[in-house]
Amino acid sequence: MADPSELKPVYLLTGTDRPKIGRALQRLRTRVGENAIEHLDAPPATGDDAVAACNSLGFFSLEARLVIVASVDKWKAADVKAVASYLDSPAPGTVLALLADDLKADSPLAKAVAKNGQVLAFSVAKKQLAQWVAEQFKLAGARAEPDACAALVQLVGEDLRQLACEVDKLATWAAGEPIGEHEVEGLVAAVAETPTFALTDAWGRRDAACALDASETIFDREGRPRRDTAPRLAGALGNHVSRVRQCQRLAAEGVRPRDAAGKLRMHPFYAEKVFAQAANFSEDELRQAVVRLAELDLALKGKSRVQPDLELQRALVDLSRTR
Repeated sequence: MADPSELKPVYLLTGTDRPKIGRALQRLRTRVGENAIEHLDAPPATGDDAVAACNSLGFFSLEARLVIVASVDKWKAADVKAVASYLDSPAPGTVLALLADDLKADSPLAKAVAKNGQVLAFSVAKKQLAQWVAEQFKLAGARAEPDACAALVQLVGEDLRQLACEVDKLATWAAGEPIGEHEVEGLVAAVAETPTFALTDAWGRRDAACALDASETIFDREGRPRRDTAPRLAGALGNHVSRVRQCQRLAAEGVRPRDAAGKLRMHPFYAEKVFAQAANFSEDELRQAVVRLAELDLALKGKSRVQPDLELQRALVDLSRTR
């Protein structure tokens, strides 16, 4: 059990990295001991409830006690005021741990905690998600290739808890063997908004059959009318074709994929893939692809009597046609 003097009277744990927040909280729980913990949820727990819990625990012993209050970012001004007043003279031997999904450093509660304890902010930027996944694989004792980390993010999305669960599952399955993109795509279900990389990759390989299969899979998974999904896929394909054209021009100038990644704000793994796809098309073919996509856009906006999903798939066949 921890010496109360070694711990701050209050900690604020906030940010998007819920797995890291969970580990930090577990360290506090371990130091205090599981028999000396009270857990509250706000709401319904108010700031006064948190203060009462801290004071009641503090009467029993000078050994460390822990009061955990979740979702404090939902507290109102009166709740924050009650806790801030308590922190001016906290109960001896009691640690207050406040959990928030998203609380800015200049918020009244964060300022009160910083004055009397410690604010621990754990967040992950979207562009660092693949790097974060790689770190989780290392923590799990697994060896994952960079393309595997990028593929996992594409399939799962930005939910860090779900990503962490999939990392644990893959690490257990691999049992020390390397984890690549193929293993991720075979073992992880797409739970984010259905990724379009399977469709764009098939187009990049000029594989019309795979592109059509990918479109059907996406239409089935979306859970909404196919006519509403078709414009999203067309837009995603159009954006991808634009990036392929950019990479083709850079490749002609002698720029390497890794160097282009920073300039184009791409993940290095993705840049390598797009450069490889650019080599499968001539400059004129990509120019014609832009024209064909413009025709598809007009058709999806009502210039055609053909169903939108069929218009998209007709365009996929035209765009993936071999030289």
